[in-house]
Parts: sequence; C-alpha cells; structure tokens
Amino acid sequence: MPTQQPSGLDPALAAQRLREEGPNELGVSQRRTLRDIAWEVVREPMFLLLLGAGTIYLVMGDTREALILLGFVLIIMTLTALQERRTDNALDALRDLSSPRALVVRGGQTLRIPGRDVVREDLLILSEGDRIAADGLLLQAHELATDESMLSGESEPVAKQALGDRAFAGTLVVQGQGLMRVESIGRSTELGRIGQSLQDIALQASPLRDEMARLTRRLVIIGVSLCGVLVLLYWTLRGGWLDALLAGITLAMGILPQEFPVIMIVFLALAARRLAAHQVLTRRLNAIETLGQTSVLCVDKTGTLTQNRMTVAALSTSGRQLDTHALEPQALPEAFHELLEYAVLASEIDPHDPMEKAFHRLASEHLANTEHLHPQWNLAREYELSPELLAMSHLWSSDAVPHDVVAAKGAPESVADLCHLNDAQRGEVSAEAARMADHGLRVLGVAKARYPSGQGWPAIQHDFEFEWIGLIGLADPLRDDVPQAIAQCRQAGIRVIMITGDHPRTARAIAEQAGIQGSEVVTGDDLADMDAATLAHRLATVNVFARVRPQQKLALVQALKKRGEVVAMTGDGVNDAPALKAAHIGIAMGQRGTDVAREAAALVLLQDDFSSIVDAIHRGRRTFANLRQAMVYTLAVHVPIVGLAVLPVVLGLPLVLAPLHIAFLELVIDPACSLVFEAEEGDPGLMQQPPRGALEPLLSAGHVGQSLAMGGWVTLVVVGLYALLLDQDVAAGMASTAAFVVLVTANAVLILASRSVQTTWRSLFKGLSAVGRWVLAGTLAALTAITVVPFLAHPFRFVPIPPGYWLASLVIGLSMVLLFQLTKRVLSLHGSRAKPAPGH
Repeated sequence: MPTQQPSGLDPALAAQRLREEGPNELGVSQRRTLRDIAWEVVREPMFLLLLGAGTIYLVMGDTREALILLGFVLIIMTLTALQERRTDNALDALRDLSSPRALVVRGGQTLRIPGRDVVREDLLILSEGDRIAADGLLLQAHELATDESMLSGESEPVAKQALGDRAFAGTLVVQGQGLMRVESIGRSTELGRIGQSLQDIALQASPLRDEMARLTRRLVIIGVSLCGVLVLLYWTLRGGWLDALLAGITLAMGILPQEFPVIMIVFLALAARRLAAHQVLTRRLNAIETLGQTSVLCVDKTGTLTQNRMTVAALSTSGRQLDTHALEPQALPEAFHELLEYAVLASEIDPHDPMEKAFHRLASEHLANTEHLHPQWNLAREYELSPELLAMSHLWSSDAVPHDVVAAKGAPESVADLCHLNDAQRGEVSAEAARMADHGLRVLGVAKARYPSGQGWPAIQHDFEFEWIGLIGLADPLRDDVPQAIAQCRQAGIRVIMITGDHPRTARAIAEQAGIQGSEVVTGDDLADMDAATLAHRLATVNVFARVRPQQKLALVQALKKRGEVVAMTGDGVNDAPALKAAHIGIAMGQRGTDVAREAAALVLLQDDFSSIVDAIHRGRRTFANLRQAMVYTLAVHVPIVGLAVLPVVLGLPLVLAPLHIAFLELVIDPACSLVFEAEEGDPGLMQQPPRGALEPLLSAGHVGQSLAMGGWVTLVVVGLYALLLDQDVAAGMASTAAFVVLVTANAVLILASRSVQTTWRSLFKGLSAVGRWVLAGTLAALTAITVVPFLAHPFRFVPIPPGYWLASLVIGLSMVLLFQLTKRVLSLHGSRAKPAPGH
C-alpha cells in the first residue's frame, strides 16, 4: 500500500451532499407516527372504559358530564401520546448512535463518523472487523477479504483486489486493510436493493418484562372478576343497570394496571438515553435491568484500565538497556537503531494500533535522515498474529537490496521460538522481559531474517531463519480514575477480573496499581491445561489472567456463569465477539473496537474508559430501584380507588367515585409513576450494597405488602371520614368533596413516602427532583381548582365546603405521611428480622 493517502472529499462538499442526497440509510423506518401512537392509545383498556362511561352518560341524558369526561379522555390521550413520542425520540437517538461507524478521509484528515453520514465519493479506510457502510470501488487492498454471506449466502470469505473489485454495504472485513471510494449509499446499495435493514434497538424479552406481564395478567383477572361481582351486587341492592354498569366501569378503571407497560418502557428508554449522555450506548434495553445484578466485571487492560497511549519506554539489545524517557531528538545510540528499525518494519505502514504508532513516532524522532527508514520498500507479504503463535512478520522487497527482508515482532517467548534460541538464551530473554514487565511495561521481542528474492515465500513464519535483535518495552499509563472506580466496585460487591494478552508480570504490575485484589496470575497456557473442575476452583480466587487468547475469554465467561455469577465483559476485537455475546452484559469499546464487537455487545463505551462502566452499573441499579418504588406507589394508589368503588356499595352509602374522578386521578398517577420516579437520584448507598440476586423479583411479597398496607390506610381514612360526615348529616356532595380532597392529598404525599426505602423524615423531601416538585404543586393546584371554583366543581358533583372543612381535609391527607413512614419502618424491621444476612 502507498504511504500517502489521498486527501478525500472536502468537508463542505460532504456536508452539502448529505443535505442534498440524504443520509446513508436504507429508508425502512420503524418510527411510529403520532397517528399510530394515538391509535395505540385509543385501544388501551383504560380509554375504552372512559369512552364507554361517556357513552353511558349520553344515554342517561347527562350531556355535560359526558362531554367533560370525553374532554378528559382527550387530555390523557394527548399526555400519553406525548410521553410515547418522547420515548420514541430517545430510542431514535440511540439508533443513530448504534449505526455502524465509518473511518473516512476528508480534507486530508482521518475521521470516524456515523455510517449514516457517509456520502458519495467519500474515501473509507477499511480494517479487519469493520462493517462496511456503503458500496464502492477498492482503491487499495492489502490482504483484504470480506464476508459477503449476508448478500450471497456464501460462507467463505471473498478475497479483494485493488482497482477492480468492489466492496458492499453491510459486509464484514474479516482480514487485511483497504481504501474504498464510495459509489452508492442507502437504498442504492446492493443491501438496499435486496430490502434488508439495519438492526433496530428493541425491548427484547427479559425476566423483568415477563414478571411485569404476569403481574398485569393477574390484576386484569382480579379486576374483571371484581367488576362482575360489583355490577351484580349493585344491581341486586339498588337496581338500575346503567348505574350498575357505571360502578363496574369505575372499579375496572381503578384496578386495570394500564400504567405498568408505560412505566417499563419509559424507565428503560430514558435510562438508556441518560447513559448515552454519559458516553455509554445501550444497544439492548434489557441490559439496563441486568446491570444491577452484575457480580463479576471482566475487563481488558489496554485502553480500559490504561490510557491506550503507548510510548516506547525502554529498549534492550545485546545486553544493553536504555531508558528512552530522557532522550533528546536524534540522540538514540547507534546500538539501538537496528532494534527500532525492525520494530517499524514489523508494523503497518499507516498504523492504527497504539503500539505501532509509538514505534513510528520514536523512529521519526531518532531515525530521520538515516539508512534505517525505508519508505521506498514494498510490503510484499504479511504473516498475521495467530492464537498458536503470538508473533507477526512482514516481508519487504526492494530493488535496492539483493534479498527480501523479514521483520518480526510479538511476545518475547514467541519471537524467541521463531529464532530457535537455546535454553540459556531463552532464559536470558525471559529474565530481561520479566525485569521490564515488573515495571508495568508491555514487552515485545523483535527479530529479523533474510530470504532470497524471486523464490516462493514460505507459508509459515517458522520457515524463515530469524535472528534475535532485542526487546522493546512500552508504557501505557493507568487511567487516573481507575483505582477509585475499582474501589467503588469492591464496595458494591462487584469482583473485577483483568483478562489481558500481556506478559504475566506486566499484568500483575498493572493490577497492583489499579487495586485489583490478589497477586496470583494464571496464563493462557495454564488455562489450556485445566479441566472444568480445576478452572472452576481457580476462578474462586484468581483475578488476573495473562497471555489469554481470544477464544479462552469465552471459556472464562462460561465458567463464571456456571458458578452463578452475572458477568459483564469488555472487548474490542473480532475474536472477542463470542465472549461478548455469551456474557450477560457484553461491553464493546466504541473508539478502538471493531463493528463486530459492537454488534455482539449490549453496551458500547463511546469513551473507552473504565469509570464509564462503573457509572453504567450505578445507573442500572438506580433504574431498577426507581422502577421498584414506582411500582410500589402504583399498586398502593390503586388500593383506595378500588376500596372507594366497592365499600360504599357494600355499606349502602352513596358512591364517592365516578369515571370522571378516576380520569382526574389518572392525570396524577401517570406522571408520578413515570416522570417523578424515573428522575429520582436514588439512595446514595446504592453502590455500597451487594448486587441484586439473579432471582430477586421486582416486587417481592414484602413490597406488595407495603403497597397494600399504605393503600389500605388511605382507604380506611377516606371511607371512615366519608361515613362519619354522612352520619353527622353532612350533605353527600359535601362529604364526597372532603373525602376526595383527602384522597388526592394522601396520594400526593404517598409519592414522597414511596420515593425511597428510607424511613427517616429527611428522606421525604431530600433530593426531590424538579419534576417531582412540579407534579406535587400541579396536583394540589388542580385539586384546589376543582373543589373550590364552582363551575369546575360542578361536573365532578363537588359542593363548595367551608374553608375550615377544606383545610381540615387537606391536613388529614397530608398527615397520612405519618402512617406511611410508620408502616415502612415496621415492615422494614420485620423484614430485617425475617431475612437472613447476605451470604448465610
């Protein structure tokens, strides 16, 4: 490949083409329109019940009440549709982020952009592991092969040649490098013509969603049964089938859990959007719920724990060692020139690997204008790194030399094997590599060979007669925030395991700096000799694995899963994809990772750093905790609605609630369930708790009991007050008004009590979000309006009550928070006595 890249499109021209020709998309949109959303909302049982109630009012001749009720239907439909659109917008933003990325040359600069922003005549740099973003002509190809099975069905990789062959959108680069000029985008590509589309982000089936569905089905069965009983009971005791039907509709509206699916999708979608704002892309929404269960975090060293900014720190050859940190330009001693020369020759011409970039950078500083740099040589053959041999070689040819030159670099023991060193020489190499690795350096061996020109090249590296040159040590500093993040994981009960391809001593040194516990290191060779039982035993204590081959990562993940661990795993290469897919949560590197790794992963780190993973785990725990509290509130707030629909019939009292009242309550419940609880910061001690158990339900018997208890208190107080006022000959309209003030006020303070599992009084208001304050203020303002303003009160059949009665009702409702907090404290104490301590 030439050493000079074309300059590519001018950025201004690229932007103009993007505006004129549109994004590089297939045009198969899954986005719902507002009409689609509205139609889905109309088909919800709650709205069908509201429409049914309005129709009954019309039949009964109460046109005004019917119109007002239908007006509430429109308001709730609008709010629900807006909420659905907000969720769709969040998912669309994630889809844009999750589209394949492309490395383009524009204006002489190399940029990584979303695949949708690629335009005609863009120059794309192709590397192993990339998913090609468009169709185009190959200008350069170096050992390039692509997997076109998704287009042709042929499983064998297709070799590509420059200036003749084409590459196609959606296909995968499985080998080599290339440069492509884009000719077709979007629906004009082969992929677009076939009609396939990119994978969308979707809410996949998950334990949490299954649990939600089971709970919903149970409540629907209970609701339908109770409705039938209430209709018959009302008709038998009071007569009037229309009134009986209205009572049944009111009860159904109070029981049907229409909020549950809304809460679920809103929480996960908005959590994914919040994660994206923190540079973590969620490709599978159900990964968010699993984050809180993570018990083991398997991480790579380079780029995750370290900065992935390699610099050459030490050189060693012929018994001489050199620290390069203090070198002045052009001051590299002659004895080390050949070592650096062959390290560059064993690297790519235009490297992306940080190590190879470090070699080129040092060579440009110290070997410029010397005979040790060879820009005129041709790279004739490349021998790739393989699991069997952790070394790679480049064969160069030139008319200036009478033979071909071969340069090799790789793991010191592998390069020593290529050189066929004797035991004594191997011992010296091993000792020097160990000394360098003890300083946290990544150590590579370098070798050279000659081969007669014009002869057929060997098929394998071992057929060359290599000569040992020396060792190069590279420093990759630990990220500043890693020790603190590792400590946070330890506090959260999450075990961190480092899996790297580096030398064992390098791995141990970095692990000690990072704070990963345990000094024992297991190598890939050790793993190869272990049976399943031995591996399971070692996994109980070993936290550092070195010289690990990609396929061994999969074995480690599977072994950890068999131990009952919930595993999160980071990776970036093509060969990491099986392990990423097998882990409960695969985490791909967004900057240095391949498209294959990103497609196999559930999360993608847009910034390749460890602290982002810890933040994501915290967000997962927070989302689950907030979702649980939202469900506790939702169940609790429905209990008094059911009680006020049933008890007056049983006790022979006038009905308190009508469908219009339920519609008003829905305006309080829906934003409280989704917006208020989703915005909660969560308890500060979330990351000081052990991970949630894999079988722990969203709502345990204790949570259901707490909901029923708090809802039961509201029911008893409201019904008791209502019956007491009627017993004192207070008019039914005035009594129902006072009871409704207590009900709504109690539901409002129930939000405060349900925000957290904490039972302290400070926890009621501490950290209340702006959304929460607006919902509470809006609820109380609306309650005041419909109970005090005559023309607003009349449709609800409320009667203005004396200010003293109104304030007393308000105080009773607000004081319910005392019972809520007392209930939480009693139940939490009972729960702590009933449950054994973790680990017992």
